[in-house]
Amino acid sequence: MTSIASIEISAYTCSIDGAAVNIVTISPKYQVVIPLAIREALGLEPGQKVQAFACGNRIELVPVRPMRSMRGFLRGLATDVPRDEDRV
Repeated sequence: MTSIASIEISAYTCSIDGAAVNIVTISPKYQVVIPLAIREALGLEPGQKVQAFACGNRIELVPVRPMRSMRGFLRGLATDVPRDEDRV
């Protein structure tokens, strides 16, 4: 496990169109630190997995959640919609 003190990463906040934007620096080992405000807002924990996607000229990190955490997330969804005969 790499110690944060052993890598040089800086983060600062700037504003684009009035919205605060967190800027991070890529270390020589291609590592970045997700800013605290973002980690807290998404409930990220140390050791948690994220999927990385290249979308045009940006990188998106999507937290991987266990399937068990999806239980009940559609509660209250209407199930009385018309269905084709082969879907009943």
